[in-house]
Amino acid sequence: MTLTAVWNIVTKLLDIIVIWVLFYVIFKNIKNNVKMVLIFKGIIIIILIKILSSLLNLYTVGVLLEYVISWGPIALIVIFQPEIRNILEQVGRTQLLGRHKVLTIDEREKVVFEIMNAVEHLKKDKTGALIVIERDMSLQEYIAPTTKLYADISSQLLEAIFLPPNPLHDGGVIIQGDKVTCAGAVFKTSMNPNVNKKLGTRHRAALGVAEETDAIALVVSEETGRISIACDNYLHYNLTLEEFRERLLEELKPKNDVFYDAEGEEGEGYENN
Repeated sequence: MTLTAVWNIVTKLLDIIVIWVLFYVIFKNIKNNVKMVLIFKGIIIIILIKILSSLLNLYTVGVLLEYVISWGPIALIVIFQPEIRNILEQVGRTQLLGRHKVLTIDEREKVVFEIMNAVEHLKKDKTGALIVIERDMSLQEYIAPTTKLYADISSQLLEAIFLPPNPLHDGGVIIQGDKVTCAGAVFKTSMNPNVNKKLGTRHRAALGVAEETDAIALVVSEETGRISIACDNYLHYNLTLEEFRERLLEELKPKNDVFYDAEGEEGEGYENN
């Protein structure tokens, strides 16, 4: 086998791998975004109708679909501008750069301790709250128009932000690492048609940010005092304080931890599921 033949095989394999990675990233983001799922289903329906119109010689339907298909890509770029930006950020950002991963175990415990103290008091007083914790995907889109704080996290600060008549109490708080980055953040509400109609704006906003990013969204209901966590495209509703704490600790753990054996030697990493 000549060097040219080997090189041709390598380039073909590389071509297949690149296409596979692109499709993997696209379908992974489609799966975690309700709006993209609905649009994707719409595209499939349009393609099926187009095929059917060709088979049955439906001239008018075929012409109309030709216009839709011609201008569709431009419309998709406009509609999915935020999602495309998030995908590009995710591709360009390695997991080691996730802000929650730089926290030590003690720092992570402190973050959970301060949040739990605040949530317990907010729950008791039925004070509504929405706290969003950034993970691998950047939340800069939501941070930019807010009131910046960049303060050390503390339960007193979180409670003060959400206590009426504080002008920032209706918005959300964003936490990066062990810092309260901003307050008064506004998030897109979930478009999921299966969401319980009784859930309020905070819960829908929490689920919305969990659908579009990998952030953790913590919610305290103003009407009932119930506490919930939205993450990975799912809302864990009406948790007990202990369930809330365990879920928060689990979600804040790095995806790949390093453990040590009894001799103090470094062992292999493992993935938390």
